This record gives sequence, C-alpha cells and structure tokens, in this order.
Amino acid sequence: MNTLARPLDSIAGFAALLRDHGLKVGIAEQQAMVAAALRVPVERAARLDAAWRSIACHDARDWRRWPELFDVYWHPSRVKGKTRLSGATRPSRHLPQVVKSLHDQLDAASPQPRPSTTDSALHAPAVEPQGDARERAQGGASRTDALHDRSLSQWLPQDLAELDRLAERIAQRLHRRLTRRLRTSPQGRRLDVRRTLRASLRTGGLPLHPVWRAPRRDWPRLFILVDVSRSMETHAQLFLRIARAFVSAMNARVFVFHTRLAEVTPLLRSDSAAVQEKINAVTAGFGGGTRIATSVADFHRVHARAQLTRNARVWVLSDGFDADEPQRLAEELAQVRRRGALIRWFHPSDQPPASRALAHVTSQGNLVEGFERLNSLRDLAELARHLR
Repeated sequence: MNTLARPLDSIAGFAALLRDHGLKVGIAEQQAMVAAALRVPVERAARLDAAWRSIACHDARDWRRWPELFDVYWHPSRVKGKTRLSGATRPSRHLPQVVKSLHDQLDAASPQPRPSTTDSALHAPAVEPQGDARERAQGGASRTDALHDRSLSQWLPQDLAELDRLAERIAQRLHRRLTRRLRTSPQGRRLDVRRTLRASLRTGGLPLHPVWRAPRRDWPRLFILVDVSRSMETHAQLFLRIARAFVSAMNARVFVFHTRLAEVTPLLRSDSAAVQEKINAVTAGFGGGTRIATSVADFHRVHARAQLTRNARVWVLSDGFDADEPQRLAEELAQVRRRGALIRWFHPSDQPPASRALAHVTSQGNLVEGFERLNSLRDLAELARHLR
C-alpha cells in the first residue's frame, strides 16, 4: 500500500466535497493542492487556507463559499448546526497532522530532499497550465478511465455521469413482464372497436383506419435495501450513490437499515449539487449494529406489502453479518420469494460473505438469484453485461 495514501485520501475527500458544491476541482487542482501542502512548514499549515483557495476558486461565487466549506471539512468544531460524522474509519481531517504526514512519509519514501518550505513559494506567481493540463483544470476532466477502482472520495463529475449511463443500461437489460393490460400498437392483433369507430367519423363512417391493441410490457419494480451499519460504513456512501442512479433510471425505491429500516427514496430523488451532503446526513444517524432479518421483515410486511409481486426485484446491498438469529434471515427472504419477487445480493468483498445468516440462505438453494461483488464502477460495468 502506498505510504502516502492516508494524507492523500484526506485531500481527495476535501476535493470531492468542493466538487459536490459546484467548484471545478479536477486532477490538476488536486495535484497543485498536494504540492502546496509539501511546500508549507508544518507549523504554518494554516496558510494552506489561502493557498488552496487561490487554486480551487474560479469565480466570485466560489470565493464566497470557500470559508464555510473549508471549515466544514477541516474544522467541523467551528461550524454550529451541522451534522458531524464519526471519523473512526475516515481519513484524518486535522490539517497540521495531514501536512506533517505528507512531509514525513515523503522523506521515508524517497531519499531526495523535499521542496523548500519557505513562505515565498506561496506568493510565487501561478503558472498558467498548457494544453491538456489547462483543459483538466477548467473542466475537471482526466485521462483516467472512468471504469476505475478508486474510492468514492476520488470520483470526478464524469464518473457520476458514467454511473448514470450504467444504471440506464442495466435498466434496459432487465426483462419486462407481459401483462394483461393492453396498449395501442400498430403491431397489435386485437381490434379496439371503440377507438376504430371514433376514427371512422373522419371518413364518413368507413373504418379506414383501424386501431389495434397489444399486451403491455411493464418494467420490473426495483427495491434496493442498503446496509448502513458500522461494518458497512466505508461502503454505504458508494451503495447509496448507486441506488440514487437507479432511482433516476427506473424509479426504484430505496431503503437503508441497520437495526431498523427507513425509506430514503424522496431524499435521493432530487438532482442537486449537494447530494453528497444529503447522503452524509442519511448515514450519520446510523452506524450501529445490524439486524438484517428484522429489517427485511419490516420491508415486506409494512413498506412493500402490496408491491412484492412476480414483477418485483429486491436487491440487498450488505456484507451479510446479522445480529438476529442465523436462520431467521432465510425465513424472511423466503416470505419475499413466496410473493414472486426475485432477490439478488450485492457485497463489497472479493468473495461472498462468510456469515452464518447467509450460510442458512445459501443452504435453501433458490432464495437468492446470485451473490455479486459491487465495490466500484468496474464491478457495476461487469454487472451491466450479464444482469437480467
């Protein structure tokens, strides 16, 4: 593992926050921010506020919003009335410590002396980027393939666009069910007598333009259950991003759970630049234990009781570790299957989770269609090729 990963993740997370609030921060800006941090003495780390502000702000609006965004990320104790998230599994947000780690780890990784830490570097005239570098700085674009394995904090705007495209592709691949309801279709085989007679009024009563009807095909009704317990804290934001893409693509209903279940579809339905802040607010109140079986029972008995039919798909995004009785999860999933819904399980690990609850589920044979790895855009692209 790269020794610079932790301080770089902190800076990448800050850049992601800036992008979520409309600032154009791409790869070039992130590299400039890291370079500035390496040139600032640890005891003067507070000067990075001004240095990074000149790098990331491109207009008056960005300049005005900068102080609040900087304090929210690096000094949350100064901001009143904001949701504070646990930092137990997140990179450090203590700015002097991040600068010190960058300096120390760079010295350990390379025998070459690090750049001078004199203050004059902060006041040096900015170098105008040329060619591709200028395009990246202005638009946040990158030569990196969007189908990557980077963490969510390092995603760029084009990655979110690729996520939406993959969700649309998967939605198109899901089988549509033939229903008894009819729709008007030139290829239909059933004559719509009422509409044909109405159309004949334009031709003196002669039915020259018959109207035909055919059975309608409905899209599957998709339900997504996202585990936001402590064991899934580092993956919950990615899963909610993916769930939000399917809310837009096929009007999916999304639920989050830890020891209880809550629907968050209205929160994910709006398309705003601050969606990441909303997702953080959703997961902030969770992060405790996990009761998957209890949450699934609440889902099929209360929230989706009338909608779990043969046309329903239920996707569970979880590592499978459950505090309920091991056999109960299989019992509750069996109740969902009896109503005709198909279940698919998505997990963040390379191998299917080795939990006792899922061992009971797999022993039943046909409760779950399949277990799929989902931890990056690359995994979602693989699913788009074979998921039906």
